[in-house]
Amino acid sequence: MKRFNFRKYSYLVLWLALILTVGTVWMFGGRALPPAEAVESAPSSGPPDFLAATAAPEAVETAAGEELRGVWVPYMSLVTEDHTQAAFEENFKALADGAKAKGINALFVHVRPFGDSLYPSAYFPWSHILTGAQGQDPGFDPLAFMVSYTHGLGMRFHAWLNPLRIRSSQTPAALAPDNPYETLSTEYPGYFLETGEGIYLNPAYPYVRTLIAKGAQEIVENYDVDGVHFDDYFYPAGDDSMDAEAYAAYAQSVETPLPLLEWRRANISAMVQEVYAAVKAADSGVVFGIAPQGNIGNDLAMGADVEAWCAVGGYIDYICPQLYYSFENPALGFTEALSQWTALPRHPDLKLYAGLALYKAGTDADSGTWGLSDDTIARQIEAARAVECAGVVLYSSDYLNGEQTAAEMANAAVLLSP
Repeated sequence: MKRFNFRKYSYLVLWLALILTVGTVWMFGGRALPPAEAVESAPSSGPPDFLAATAAPEAVETAAGEELRGVWVPYMSLVTEDHTQAAFEENFKALADGAKAKGINALFVHVRPFGDSLYPSAYFPWSHILTGAQGQDPGFDPLAFMVSYTHGLGMRFHAWLNPLRIRSSQTPAALAPDNPYETLSTEYPGYFLETGEGIYLNPAYPYVRTLIAKGAQEIVENYDVDGVHFDDYFYPAGDDSMDAEAYAAYAQSVETPLPLLEWRRANISAMVQEVYAAVKAADSGVVFGIAPQGNIGNDLAMGADVEAWCAVGGYIDYICPQLYYSFENPALGFTEALSQWTALPRHPDLKLYAGLALYKAGTDADSGTWGLSDDTIARQIEAARAVECAGVVLYSSDYLNGEQTAAEMANAAVLLSP
């Protein structure tokens, strides 16, 4: 007889409770945070929602397993000059082999950088980084190759997604006809935020949040990934006007509307919660985590309610703040930033990783303080271990080898070696 799983059904009860409390306010940390389902500002008509409400399955159990020693592989590192399958695969092999040699055991690979994908998707066009033109089929499945090769090295593979960004600073140069912006913006302009040279999906709308969740779910359903990973891009700017129409619609729909910034945080949290549920529905063993900025105040200002995500189950399995500061940084030092994150209340299943700025090693960043020593990264790894972080992630794979970071990596590699 199958054992009754209380944890699984406790999540179901929580999910149903949230649905039943639409319009109420959940008090967290002195701030009013509405349940995800209370945030509703979509037009009365629109494309059909394509993900039914799903109870969050059983959370991944925290295990005293191997320390995670990860590295981010950004989309820029995957670009090759001649855009062929052979060139792509050889480039990725070199990246993965080089990471393995440095003691890395997990790759966080950018597979959806601009509302596009490095795999055949039902929701997003092919990425321009594969062929030079967004929407052009490269003739092979890069994600399938990368997952297989990474696992063949005994390493974990996390699919890194930028959930909202469609275009930034004229990148990509042209959007494919089946890019969500091209297919939806004429009839539903509110689904997008346009600020400066950037175009972003607007998480205020249930259709948009579901699009993002379904996009994450298809990866887990079709590929043997170990995790789904968001970076630190949420609301793109503090401009009050970029989502004025959506906010006005929301404010007219409730008796006591939340202030703008709290409403934005509620929208992002609703998206995160829906992605978590979608990932777990596809495979409860796949983890979902986020790498927000290292400055908690900055995160809250861009809509990332990291305090709630860490304290309450059903949002994320791990948090990896980008602690991109030297110890002596006059604005915010590494020790202070790490202490702020370790002080946050965390639900029992949440893992804390430390994101480290390898790219700053050997430079004059942070008022020249990175030049004071050649073991900053090594000391940061030791500091993270001292407060029982479950691992570290370095930015980025481009800096694992090279003259600029050679001294730092020589010291860090001693600690990263299994």
